[in-house]
Amino acid sequence: MKITIDKDKRYSFYNNVDFCVGTGRLGLALTSEYLDELKFVQEEIGFKHIRGHGLFSDDVAIYHEYEENGETKVEYNYTYLDRIFDKYLELNIRPFLELGFMPGKMASGTQTIFYWKGNTTPPKDYKLWTDMVVALLKHLRSRYGEEVLEWPIEVWNEPNLPGFWYKADMEEYFKLFKETFTAIKAYDARFKVGGPAVCGVKDDVWIRAFLEFCRDNNLKPDSVTRHHYCVEFPERIGHYDYSKLENADMRFENLQSSRDIIDSFEEFKGTPIHITEFSTSYTPKGVIHDTNLNAAYLAEQLSRLGDMNESYSYWTFGDVFEEQGVPFTPFHGGFGMVAHGCIPKPAFWTFSFYKKLKVKGSECVLKDKNSVVVKTDKGYAGVLWNIDGDEFTREIEMPVNGNEYTLVTRTVDEECCNPLKLWHDLGEPANPSREVVDLIRSSAYPLVQSAVIKPSAGMATASVSVKKNGVVYFELEERTFTPDRGYDYEKVITFH
Repeated sequence: MKITIDKDKRYSFYNNVDFCVGTGRLGLALTSEYLDELKFVQEEIGFKHIRGHGLFSDDVAIYHEYEENGETKVEYNYTYLDRIFDKYLELNIRPFLELGFMPGKMASGTQTIFYWKGNTTPPKDYKLWTDMVVALLKHLRSRYGEEVLEWPIEVWNEPNLPGFWYKADMEEYFKLFKETFTAIKAYDARFKVGGPAVCGVKDDVWIRAFLEFCRDNNLKPDSVTRHHYCVEFPERIGHYDYSKLENADMRFENLQSSRDIIDSFEEFKGTPIHITEFSTSYTPKGVIHDTNLNAAYLAEQLSRLGDMNESYSYWTFGDVFEEQGVPFTPFHGGFGMVAHGCIPKPAFWTFSFYKKLKVKGSECVLKDKNSVVVKTDKGYAGVLWNIDGDEFTREIEMPVNGNEYTLVTRTVDEECCNPLKLWHDLGEPANPSREVVDLIRSSAYPLVQSAVIKPSAGMATASVSVKKNGVVYFELEERTFTPDRGYDYEKVITFH
């Protein structure tokens, strides 16, 4: 199939791939492997923000009560939080503050969620809650300066699901949002505060009701937040969840419905939407996460998520994660784009490729169901993908001015970048040795190929083949040829 780039045509492509990434609960940042994985991700991709649960959960140990002279008093402890956030900033990533879950001593009930027992009940006293939130923001500003004003804030997580908010009580969540929003804005109105962080169940009902509540109470949230997962209800076998992917167009229509609801309110028209979690499967045992299919499906998602959303945060960067217990094997369907031992999964490269498209001044010159191409000041760059289809080849004709160009491709598919297959072929070791981990990691990098392209009639043609469940990144840049005296490449490879 041949595609000719029109030098005068441009496509809408809002690429905010590196704005935020998800993490397991914040307390996991006290472990070494978590930090190793985050450092690896930051060196290759470089996300601006990180969002996770458990900011106020007991393992981070911020909130404390004690008795003095027969009176209950409150004190805050930021020892662990400072260690976590110091490390984040050292790795050049800033928190996206999800305010939750409830400290045990502040909670009105005993309902918890996950292996690590995050309390998901309202506060017994809302002033205790808002005092804690404001005290946290004051501490962060004192330690990190005025940049904290730019750290986004989200009130709670998935209150429309009863496991995450007691009885999924909409009225009670709206009270939590109002009290929190009002207290933060009274402290400093420059903080950006959003909600309701809904996921799946009745998301349209919740978003509309949330905005009606805000309108009626003279609240103007700085963003609307929601989540986005793309599979049907899973089948659980042993430790693992098997889910079928949903139709991508249907999922994008669901996202557009949120944009339409928001814009139907005159008071909130144009309010940014932050997707604070997205992935294919919504379970940390979702076997699809480790596959090349996952990478290909996400490639289309990243090409279109910016059409109606300000940002979209992949859930999660790494497999150090314990919502449903400690994983049994390195490839267990974990959310992360990086597996145990800093092994990049295929999806990791999808994000890396899209980050490479974020060249200053680039313009999108092609976007369709299988590709996105941008023009840069050096030439062109693009990503092509193939979601569970037969291999195809695209010949992309691009207008150029130079005499000679270098085409470099980076290919991720089931044949050349498939650490899951190697792990399987090695016998699926649950606790691989360091040598085996190193071997698997060596299989987890893209195949790099190159060619010299000589334009014809002002057009350079790049031929790019994409196999089933493949993702290919290409760059076409003008070639500067500067051979040393006496060096003849063709003779080097043929004279013997």
